[in-house]
Amino acid sequence: MYYYISGTLTYTDPTFAVIDAGGVGYKLFITGTTLGKLASATGQKVKLFTYLSVREDALELYGFYTEEELSCFKLLISVSGVGAKSAVSILSLYSPERFALAVTTGDAKALSKASGIGAKTAARIVLELKDKMKKEIEVTEDVFRDDTPVGSDSLSEARSALLLLGYSSAEAANALKGVSPSLSVEDAIKAALKKLMKQ
Repeated sequence: MYYYISGTLTYTDPTFAVIDAGGVGYKLFITGTTLGKLASATGQKVKLFTYLSVREDALELYGFYTEEELSCFKLLISVSGVGAKSAVSILSLYSPERFALAVTTGDAKALSKASGIGAKTAARIVLELKDKMKKEIEVTEDVFRDDTPVGSDSLSEARSALLLLGYSSAEAANALKGVSPSLSVEDAIKAALKKLMKQ
């Protein structure tokens, strides 16, 4: 229903922000990561990408500072047993690239550090989302073979993370061109995201 809301930030709380857009104050539930980006923006114009959660007893609007964070949120709530609050909890603790890194490297222990996320839930998130990544990578493997250095585990995991963040196989391949295979997975992801942000 809403792709994003752009307007004046009038109020922030640890769990939500209010944006005045066209004289209407929209309350958007936010992550700690987004809150950090909005910390000094009260009274200024901001834009948050949105997700409308429809439940029997309520309509709740969630706001995210970047499309990558929104993409991670959608992935998380697609996992059985993971609701919006659990997804927000994880994304309050980890940036999109750190979350993608945890999933692609199978680090369920890191995800279980988020409030309300037990070991079983964390393991399920890794299992379900990593399986999605494997299926997508199998389909796009030929694309990557031509565009990224062969034999680089860090770049292989970085491209998996970019796919997890919602980028297409072609975008991921182009973003990783020229990225050093000697970088850590997290640094490779950050380098690729910088390129993608400039496009």
